[in-house]
Amino acid sequence: MSESKKIFRVGLGVCGGIAAYKAIEVLRLLQKANCEVRVAMTRHATEFVQPLTFRALTENYVLVDDYDENNPDPIAHINFSQNIDLLLIVPATANVIAKFANGIADDFLTSTYLASNAPVMIAPAMNVTMWNHAATQRNIAALRKDGVYFVEPIAGELACKTVGTGKLEDVENIADQALKLLVESRESRVERENQTLDSRLSTLDLKGESLLITVGGTREAIDPVRFISNHSSGKMGFAVAEMAAKRGVRVTVVCGVTTVSPPANVEVVRAVSAEEMFQAVMKKLPEATIFIGAAAVADYRPKNVADAKIKKTDQVTLTLELEKTPDILSNVSGNRHGNLLVVGFAAETNDVAAYAKSKMVRKNLDLVVANDITKKGAGFNSDTNIATIISRKGEIDLPLMSKRELADKILDEVIKLRQN
Repeated sequence: MSESKKIFRVGLGVCGGIAAYKAIEVLRLLQKANCEVRVAMTRHATEFVQPLTFRALTENYVLVDDYDENNPDPIAHINFSQNIDLLLIVPATANVIAKFANGIADDFLTSTYLASNAPVMIAPAMNVTMWNHAATQRNIAALRKDGVYFVEPIAGELACKTVGTGKLEDVENIADQALKLLVESRESRVERENQTLDSRLSTLDLKGESLLITVGGTREAIDPVRFISNHSSGKMGFAVAEMAAKRGVRVTVVCGVTTVSPPANVEVVRAVSAEEMFQAVMKKLPEATIFIGAAAVADYRPKNVADAKIKKTDQVTLTLELEKTPDILSNVSGNRHGNLLVVGFAAETNDVAAYAKSKMVRKNLDLVVANDITKKGAGFNSDTNIATIISRKGEIDLPLMSKRELADKILDEVIKLRQN
């Protein structure tokens, strides 16, 4: 399916039954469909399949016990559950089904179930009598009512040599149903997101504001052929511009180099280098009531740009002398007028919050959006982001979400600043 080109994140829960080995096959099928799979096991499941098997296949730590001294994450059931698109249980025993149905959280997997907002799909496998027992059917009915999806067991010869319903469904069908649910859930989520975000059109809660925003990366020429740049795509900045326009803002985008096209209903000013971006911003600044520096502006540029292409020589090294580029954020903040609000971004790889707070103080910003670009789903060119919004009054930690959702969260904080 075309959607398989998109990466989904699946939490695979493995319970203690003879069919546990089939979870390996399900995992491999999901991986072939370009899913990232993390595995959690019950203690009894480890008696059928060793965690090392799943660790070798996923290259990730296999979670069994939050409190295991080897567990790299002491609150893994929270972090694990909040970073998956589907919780898939293969095989599910009568015991774990009963625990899910009654809200019992006495191990990692059951705690993860209660902590997760992702869709849940359960593929049961058990003795036919256990499957047909009134208690099991009552628990299944309760879970269905809670919105849990089931891949029902099939009839056949069971491990106990009896014949009847209770055999784990074929692994290909489990994987297909899981992928189908992932696609449907994503489509539903996007539809809900669009409905929520587009509802701003009816409120126009930022009408009257004028946003000046920088987007994308800059290119600093070395010679007519080569340049210094970065991996910025412009997706985050364009998302802010798009959502601001939908909320009634007059938007001007000073656009560097991007991998995507700007949204509709915004004015676009092109600027390739940091100097060009600086000049464009300072020219447009008097018209703005909000400035957001979302561009990845080069901090340095070659001091001397060659007029002709630098030829390859026998020299092993080539030295470039660099000089600082104009600090756009500092200059904007230093040239405030009226009630101008100034918002910056801090894309970091370590000590993210500390650097972001320092940046807010040094450049006298009203708001800083900080993100760790080393986190999965938060780097350049991603359609999602994970961020912390920092103001003088505190911090707001936001989980993985689409960049349009994050853009809306940023604009909500801008409104709060305006109201103070």
